[in-house]
Amino acid sequence: MSLRLYDTGTRSVRDFQPRKPGEVGVYLCGLTVQGPPHIGHLRGGVAYDMLIRWLRRTGYNVTYVRNVTDIDDKILVRGEEQGRPWWSIAYENERKLSRDYAALNVEPPTYEPRATGHITEIIDLISELVERGHAYATESGNVWFSVSSWADYGELSNRRPEDMLSSPDTGDKRDSRDFGLWKAHKPGEPEDAAWTSPWGRGRPGWHIECSAMARRYLGDGFDIHGGATDLMFPHHENELAQSRGAGLDFTNFWIHGGLLNLSGTKMSKSLGNTLSVASLGEKGFRPADIRYYLTTGHYRSPLEFSEDLLAEAKTGWERLSNFVHRAAESLGAEATIGGGLSPDFVNAMDDDLNTPAAIAAIHDMAREGNTALDSGNDTAATSSAGGVRAMLDQLGLDPLDPHWEDPGDAKLHGAVDALVKLALEQRAEARARKDYAAADRIRDELAHAGITVKDTPRGPVWTVD
Repeated sequence: MSLRLYDTGTRSVRDFQPRKPGEVGVYLCGLTVQGPPHIGHLRGGVAYDMLIRWLRRTGYNVTYVRNVTDIDDKILVRGEEQGRPWWSIAYENERKLSRDYAALNVEPPTYEPRATGHITEIIDLISELVERGHAYATESGNVWFSVSSWADYGELSNRRPEDMLSSPDTGDKRDSRDFGLWKAHKPGEPEDAAWTSPWGRGRPGWHIECSAMARRYLGDGFDIHGGATDLMFPHHENELAQSRGAGLDFTNFWIHGGLLNLSGTKMSKSLGNTLSVASLGEKGFRPADIRYYLTTGHYRSPLEFSEDLLAEAKTGWERLSNFVHRAAESLGAEATIGGGLSPDFVNAMDDDLNTPAAIAAIHDMAREGNTALDSGNDTAATSSAGGVRAMLDQLGLDPLDPHWEDPGDAKLHGAVDALVKLALEQRAEARARKDYAAADRIRDELAHAGITVKDTPRGPVWTVD
């Protein structure tokens, strides 16, 4: 099976074929950085990280663009509320976003452009739309996209312009359904939040930013464009209309990810139910636990959040991590390198990135590996450990990846290892002198501390429950 992806544009799962053999261009709508990120924001980044990893594993050279929207009405409002420069708020939150992506082992994109760094490209694209009759400027200095000028408007979201609700606040639009490409500077707004343009000082609208940045880094046509489902309308619909209106081929695939919900409600800053990587860490959840949790649901499906569900994911991750560490201690870490991916895992990933099925395949192999370790079958155990590591690495979750190492945990593990080995030596001595009561007491004390001891043909091995 070759890679197949669900394309929102055709509402079907299609074989993925890049425009240029061996090359893939991907654009992901990044965040508007008016506030700190929460794990709902990070879900899309993790999902696309897995897509990029899989494309590269397949042999493609991927150019991956994930933008930052650093100028927006909400950012200006935050600046006014906090009495700070709008750009300092944007930069602070961008740094927090980068920190959280890094904590979750999300690899950086090829390019991460900011909207404010591409004003020239944005003005050029707006000018082309005006020249083609798809946009118009008003006396106040605003520039609007004329929805009625584009016959295919609504094709992505499956909406017809005539069925869309009119906005009561039409401003100086010709049609209430038209959307802004350039916003004239208003009295009271920061002077440094405006740029010179053919229509007067102002700033870009949200939608035109992404079209201009995608064009700048990926050309007039590219392979995959994505974002969360809530961006399909109006953001992506408007992107598609203005890009095609300017004569650009734009994207072959639209990929939309499901939202993270809290008790059935979309997570948002306004509801006050945001959860950061740092706050979850204070509750005992490590970044690896969070990343594993974010992979347990299919990227297109809504994912419910609760601490109980995150705790379940933490247990699942620890089960796999314990097997890998056990195998590395028994066989040597080098012996677990270079394993292959199971056919079930490959088929799952090729089937529209079906990560729940992929994770199930990893657990199946880990169970086989534990059985092999228990029976002393080093050949089978080595094969399983290598495969589990390879598949987890493909998901960015290899437990032996230095990224997940915590210096404090490493020191603690070393100390625990030494103490457990001492206890096991005392247990062996007790058994040798046939003092089975003492041997059982040592095993029971270890179990009470959360350490399970198994006797195997190569000697006792221990794991932390």
